[in-house]
Amino acid sequence: MGDVTVRTPERREQGVPHPVTDETGQGLLRRLRAPRRPRLWFEILLIAISYWTYSLVRNAVPEQRGQALRNADWIWRVEQQLGIAVEQSVNHAVNSVTWLVVGMNYYYATLHFVVTLGVLVWLYRSHPGRYAATRLVLFATTGVALVGYYLYPLAPPRLMNGGNFIDTVLVHDTWGSMASGDLKNMSNQYAAMPSMHIGWSVWSGLTIFALASVPWVRVLGLVYPALTLVVIVATANHFWLDAVGGVLCLGFGYAVAFAWYRALPHALPRDVARVGERRRAWSPIRA
Repeated sequence: MGDVTVRTPERREQGVPHPVTDETGQGLLRRLRAPRRPRLWFEILLIAISYWTYSLVRNAVPEQRGQALRNADWIWRVEQQLGIAVEQSVNHAVNSVTWLVVGMNYYYATLHFVVTLGVLVWLYRSHPGRYAATRLVLFATTGVALVGYYLYPLAPPRLMNGGNFIDTVLVHDTWGSMASGDLKNMSNQYAAMPSMHIGWSVWSGLTIFALASVPWVRVLGLVYPALTLVVIVATANHFWLDAVGGVLCLGFGYAVAFAWYRALPHALPRDVARVGERRRAWSPIRA
């Protein structure tokens, strides 16, 4: 009489697949976090809509002139107490050198957009695996800045009462600020805190420094936000402390990206796995 193999309840349990509800939920979250190759048409549309929304919301913030001027006076007093209120001296010194201040006016008007878009294009082409995370940093930074414009209206130095600052755009008849001259009605003049010129330039600089392979390009990544800081102060568009606000917003942006991707953007893989490989990597594991 042959031996009879009896399947015990324990053995039968081993043959039953484990519940996949939790694993499937976790797998879905991991799939959402997994870097994907960006689609050009979608990115162009997303960036265009995002910037349009940013401009619309920023300019829709009520221009609280009285409060903005009071806040500017307070910022100026605080900087004087801290011994860092040198904006006026820098503004007057640069204004005395025409070619320099005119160059700074155009720098303020153009590089803010050109460099930021250039870094996004470079990421899209050369670092697709890091693109979405780095873009998320930029979007989160800009989003929280809008909250700052609502909660803390602030006049730039050139609009202070009795501040004796020089509006370099008006004096030299150049195009360098959306809040000066004929363009002033197109932009909220009392949204100086935080400075997104600093938020975006530090984002660009850190991204270049972390990911560029050519040493002198990495150095330029660090020089760019430093030069931007000088420009926004010299043209009397911002206080030093506006720059601090921009850096704090950027820190929030990196925190959002880290919370979602569980890593800083530069630590993610440079390339994106192929669709088949990604499916296998994220498919639920059954016993």
